[in-house]
Amino acid sequence: MNVDLHCHSNVSDGVLPPAKVAKVAREAGVDVWALTDHDEVGGIAAARAAAAEQGMRFVTGVEISITWAGETVHIVGLQIDENNPALVQGLEATRSGRDNRGREIAVQLAKAGIPDAYEGALKYVSNPNLMSRTHFARYIVEIGACRNTSEVFKKYLCEGKPGYVEHRWATLEQSVQWIRGAGGIAVIAHPGRYKFSDTAEGVLFDEFKQMGGTAIEVVTGSHTPDQYPEYARLANAYGFLASRGTDFHAPGEARVDFKLLPPLPNNVTPVWHDWF
Repeated sequence: MNVDLHCHSNVSDGVLPPAKVAKVAREAGVDVWALTDHDEVGGIAAARAAAAEQGMRFVTGVEISITWAGETVHIVGLQIDENNPALVQGLEATRSGRDNRGREIAVQLAKAGIPDAYEGALKYVSNPNLMSRTHFARYIVEIGACRNTSEVFKKYLCEGKPGYVEHRWATLEQSVQWIRGAGGIAVIAHPGRYKFSDTAEGVLFDEFKQMGGTAIEVVTGSHTPDQYPEYARLANAYGFLASRGTDFHAPGEARVDFKLLPPLPNNVTPVWHDWF
């Protein structure tokens, strides 16, 4: 069974509408699919209908941006009730401030030799409340300043680079409470992507577990192949279930797509082990 529990549409920072993402996923052999847009559940109804049309099992999802130890971390919620009032209000609060942050990113990029970045990023924004660094990255690739979005992040948009602007997101505790309050399962997204020391990562895992967090992503498009067994080991060490997903945003934009993402290692318990 091909399960993908981390995907984005143009409701957040993907490029395809939810129904098109569902079609692409199904054509690539996905059997169980979740839409997990950033801080937004507005695409779930369309995604659910499209998944049914495509013959896929659908899992409601969201990816919540949080700040932990000064770093932006993402917490995925799966099997959520997308109409839960506390979750909806929390996501709305989390989305606020993105426009101001986007304007400041543009100011910093102009100083670094990238003019008109705000207007350029807007061309890629479907939801005006969800302008993100990815939209700026696509514009910078468009004008030929970098070859791909990964290069943009490394050169301009990660911490310490000229276009990075810190934003204060929700807390770890809030994200887990919102997800659990909505009947969902909290998952740390792509833990290998964060620049934590082993000690800090362990503290994150401990706090997450104490708050009721259930799983971590083990196989994800944001991990390198050598990280798959490492995070399988850590999932077992901390008693977490294991999740899997491409972190799909656009065709050809990620390191792996729906067809190339490998299955979970055999030594972990999938987060979906008791769903069907």
